[in-house]
Amino acid sequence: MKRWPKVALGEVFHIEKGKIGIKAATAGRYPLVTTAQAFATHIEAHFSGDAVCIPLISATGHGHASLKRLHHIRGDFAVGSILCACIAKDSSAVSARFVYYYLSATMEQKLIPLMQGTANMSMRVDDIREVLIPLPSLAEQDAIVARLDVLDEKTRQVAECLDAVERDAERLLIVCFRDAIADAPSRMMAEIAPIVRREQMIDLDGGYPELGIRSFGNGTFHKPALSGSDVGTKRLFRIEPGDLLFSNVFAWEGAIAVAQQEDAGRFGSHRFMSCVVNEEFAFAEFLRYYFLTDEGINRIRDASPGGAGRNRTLGVEKLMNIDVPTPSLVVQRHFCQLKQQQVSLKRKHTAIREANAALIPATLERIFAHMD
Repeated sequence: MKRWPKVALGEVFHIEKGKIGIKAATAGRYPLVTTAQAFATHIEAHFSGDAVCIPLISATGHGHASLKRLHHIRGDFAVGSILCACIAKDSSAVSARFVYYYLSATMEQKLIPLMQGTANMSMRVDDIREVLIPLPSLAEQDAIVARLDVLDEKTRQVAECLDAVERDAERLLIVCFRDAIADAPSRMMAEIAPIVRREQMIDLDGGYPELGIRSFGNGTFHKPALSGSDVGTKRLFRIEPGDLLFSNVFAWEGAIAVAQQEDAGRFGSHRFMSCVVNEEFAFAEFLRYYFLTDEGINRIRDASPGGAGRNRTLGVEKLMNIDVPTPSLVVQRHFCQLKQQQVSLKRKHTAIREANAALIPATLERIFAHMD
């Protein structure tokens, strides 16, 4: 609104760089503001008041200017040395939370252009002091903050509700799987899911999109295609949907997945173990789930001797010698259907979370877009 005056941040805030290296902090009674979403703690407070904390260093580095988040805090607190604290000089004239919301909405226009440098882009405190902000009356500031705080609380409650539903669904799966394998017969992997290698002949003019496996049971991902000349002497093996996949160097931390339809036509290196499950005995998803349970992952770790990281390699023979529980196909199918329902639930929740996360930014934009 044109009637709202513009003031420089430095006119209404004391602005100082944080005083403690985040790694040098000692856990204590006072909140320590860092670039992370959650506060850490420190044994002493360096600041007191109603404040906005702004990161001074780009969140991504490598010559790219970006900020993930600002923080609002009040009371006694400490701030990491890669942030600055903007503490309101007169709480009867300016609300730090109002300014926090405003700068969060306008950081692309107001703050990020201040970043300078090459590999590690950063802002100077003196430049931040010159940033202009609108300053309506305190009553108007408080009204805007109240509206946004209500919305913020609602979005937090939605996120917590989704988390709770997913935790309940996961607990249900754990119980159902435990019941499914109770007293079930076991069979060797060599019998029910042997390794199958489909080696690909390499054409120098061809293209070969690779597949990756995320750790901790987080599925597959797609890598860029290699040209035939880039493949060189590397051996590639074709992956088919339904393959039970193990990364032999990271299986010990849950790099285990089932290839999906969208993975068709992709390739893995010799580091991949592709097991074709005999559906007379088992389903790939059932076996994948087993290997990601505490019992299953311990079996994989026992079959992966060595130290951490790439020195801990899953042995082919050791994997094939693992005996796995194989209840009836009816029981396995029922469990896999429950698992698919959980996947569908998470997919719906992802869409809800994205919409939920967009509410505050969209509302901020509507409120503050006309102020500049």
